[in-house]
Formats: sequence, C-alpha cells, structure tokens
Amino acid sequence: MHHFVRQWWRVALLSCVFGITASAALAQAYPNKPIKLIVPFAPGGFTDVVARILGQKLSISLGQPFVIENKAGAGSTIGTDFVAKAAPDGYTLVMVSTTHVISPAIYAKLPYDPIKSFTPVGKLVDSAYVLMVNPKVPVNSVADYIALAKAQPDKIHYASSGNGSSQHLMGGMFAAMTGTKLIHVPYKGSSGAASDLVAGVVESSFAGVPNAMAQVPAGRLKALAVTTAKRIPQLPDVPTMQEAGVPGYEASVWLGLLAPAGTSKEIVARLNAEIAKVMSAPDTKKELYAAGVESDISSPEALGALMSREMDRWGKVIKEAGITMQ
Repeated sequence: MHHFVRQWWRVALLSCVFGITASAALAQAYPNKPIKLIVPFAPGGFTDVVARILGQKLSISLGQPFVIENKAGAGSTIGTDFVAKAAPDGYTLVMVSTTHVISPAIYAKLPYDPIKSFTPVGKLVDSAYVLMVNPKVPVNSVADYIALAKAQPDKIHYASSGNGSSQHLMGGMFAAMTGTKLIHVPYKGSSGAASDLVAGVVESSFAGVPNAMAQVPAGRLKALAVTTAKRIPQLPDVPTMQEAGVPGYEASVWLGLLAPAGTSKEIVARLNAEIAKVMSAPDTKKELYAAGVESDISSPEALGALMSREMDRWGKVIKEAGITMQ
C-alpha cells in the first residue's frame, strides 16, 4: 500500500512539474509562426493605422511577422466574430475599439459575447474625435453649428464610418444633448466619410485626429471642438466640447487587443509585456502622436474591467439618444 502511495505521489509530482514546464515552454516557444492581427474596419482608418504601427514593432520584437488583415463590415462585428471562433493559440488576435462594446446595444443579436468570447490582452491607446465642418458651411463655432442645425432641422448631415460606429454615436450623443436634428450618413469606412466631407457632399463629421491634422491646417476643413474633457496636444487651439458650450459632453475612443476566449495566461502575459515595451519606445510614441493617439497601456484585467464599464455607459447613451440602426 505504501509503495502504491509513493508511486502515486511520484506520478502526481511529475505531472505537476511537467504541467509547469509545458506552460513555461509554451510561453517561451510562442510565437513560432506568423500572427494574424484582424482589424474589423476598412483600411486607412484610425484602428488600421495603429494596428500597422503596433504590428511592425511587434514583428521585430517577437521575431515573427504580424500579418494585418482588414475584415470590415456590420459595425466591426464581422472581423470580431472571425476571431471569436478562431483557435485560442495566440496566433489570431483582434484590435477592437469602443465600437466593440457599443455593438450589443445596437444589434439585436450578436454571433458572440463581447466579454465572454474573448481574453483581454491589454488596452493600447486613447484618442479624441474632432467635430469638423466643410468650410462652405457658414459656422465658426459649436454655438453657430447648433444654431444652424436648429434653424434648418433635417438639413445638416454628419458622416460616419458606419452604423453603430463611434463616429455615429458621438454625433447621436451630440444631437441628443443639444436638442438638434442631424442626419446621419453612414459610410463603409472613415476614409470615405472624410473624402466626402472635404468634397462638401456632407456638411460635418465627428472624425479622427489624423483627419483633422491633415485637413485643418490646409484650410480644407474647420475644426470646431474635440470630444474629450481636455484639449489635445495635436490641436491645442481647438476647444473641448464642454468649453464650446455643451456641458457634460465627453467621449474618447480607445483601442484594445483581444484574443479568443481560452487563450493561455502565459501567451497573454508575453504579448502584454512586449506591447508595453514597444509602445513606450520614443519612436513608437512619435508615430502614435502623428496618428493622433496617445499610448495608454493597461493590464489584461484592466481592459476587461474597462470593457464592462463602457458597455454599460454606451448602452445608456444609445437608449437616451434614441440611436437605432438605419
């Protein structure tokens, strides 16, 4: 009997040691082939630009290519669903934005659970959006814009990168908080929305900072306000929405990296550590500044908590603003 117990302990101990060694080996061996980074938006947009900066840095840091794949459509749910159903081996990841936690309030049924179907890897960046108008629109401030929208209800359009996008919501929240009627014009991506705004096909848009940096100094667009509570370093002369006369208006867009549910803690920890390293490098910070974003790295747990909080917050905004799919 004693012999049997001794043998059992030996087997148990070996299994335990083997388990620890296997998981350590897994983390050390990862990655040993290219990693697919899915961007659930069209090329050229805010998320895509950050994904390409991060992918390039991580390819060097981890010694394996990060292959960026754009799978756009249905308010980012198509590309995100692809990753939810992928193997949880760390070789298929998705870069999500605030849109990820907006989707449940917009779509009656999602093919995945925004929280349970994923393993958070970490938050990456934060960014403001900018309310911009075509120069032909006779306004120079948010107050002018509100007055014009009230004087001409249903005649002022705002472009977005699609139904259920952050741009859509920022416009819907603005209309609800200011008592204005604005017509939402969804595009298939932010670059299409930006081109039509510059061309004067639409009057206004809540657009990304890179768009503002490219168009405002050249006089092709006018920036009226930023959506965040603080002014941004890229556009120091542009007031916040609160300074411009919309008390309580505050919204930013964040980006985070997710893996499929069930991805090992070792792989997540490895990715998180590498991301923190490359994102804090001076050259990366410079590239992110040019992309209009600010690096804001978090732990996997902090991203999970942020996603839950934001899902509640935007769910309430959508309900109060009466935003629906068009």
